[in-house]
Amino acid sequence: MNEKTADEPIRSHGFTNETLGWKAWLDVVDLAAATPQQIAVLEESHPQAQTSEYYRALVHQPEILRQRSAAFNSIMYAPGGLPRAERELAATVTSRVNGCVYCGSVHAQRFEQLARRRDVIQQVFDDPERAGTTERERAIVQFSVELTASPAKVSAASIRNLRRAGLSPLEILDLIHSVAIFAWANRLMLNLGEPVHPAPPG
Repeated sequence: MNEKTADEPIRSHGFTNETLGWKAWLDVVDLAAATPQQIAVLEESHPQAQTSEYYRALVHQPEILRQRSAAFNSIMYAPGGLPRAERELAATVTSRVNGCVYCGSVHAQRFEQLARRRDVIQQVFDDPERAGTTERERAIVQFSVELTASPAKVSAASIRNLRRAGLSPLEILDLIHSVAIFAWANRLMLNLGEPVHPAPPG
């Protein structure tokens, strides 16, 4: 594993914590021709939704996007339960296992902003099955890997491992929701378009 300085991007196995763009493979909604409902749903969904090709592709079906955004925002941002940073860590792990470079970059950044550290992000990008800096963090990461890669193998023992690491029932429910929503989010991202890496300097 290569340690990075605080201002140096992490790049490992095709994943990065750099800010990436995203290019849709389908036609996106032209804002000048959008319906009032489409504009309203974009405004509800995300502050940058009107400039995002991802949201402008999904808003072809505005009611589906509305329901998707309500569920996503509730799972990732609701107060209480699993700390926000740990939800972002679960999202990053899930995206790493699913191969979603764009989602991995976004949620790695959010974890770093909330946790004010990035050591575990380097570990997740290098080898998610071995990542984690504490017993609790390792339990969260390992459960996220298991639920993403082999959901049929999740068992009562999997939940007991989380309880032993100190997670409460509500935190476990939040963790499962966070991993599950990214099974959906990653598949939309992976099948509707591709990440765009920043141009090299110079």
